[in-house]
Amino acid sequence: MASWIGFDIDAIEPEEGAPAPDRLLAGNPAFRTWNIEEAEGGLYAGIWEATPGKWRIVYDEWEYFHILSGHSIVTEEGGSPVHLKGGDSMILRPGFKGTWEVVETTRKDYVIRL
Repeated sequence: MASWIGFDIDAIEPEEGAPAPDRLLAGNPAFRTWNIEEAEGGLYAGIWEATPGKWRIVYDEWEYFHILSGHSIVTEEGGSPVHLKGGDSMILRPGFKGTWEVVETTRKDYVIRL
């Protein structure tokens, strides 16, 4: 077994989902997630994509992500909106509460640590 993994999603069937109904604020967003790595200790990496809409988010985990394409707005409760487009990166720490709004279908790669 190799000691590395590429981010090639062509051979991976994506998981499909959507925000929980009680978190949905606008639109009808749909998610696709390609889980590429699930490592011991609660570490996950992959690619996530969402169509337009807006929902509430609450993070119990730590996440780093890099926007590959699209336009989203992440707003922390009581904070200013942060517009994210292709090339932008962000870390959301445990305890983050706010909203995620997809303006234009957004794709990101991510690393999550529980």
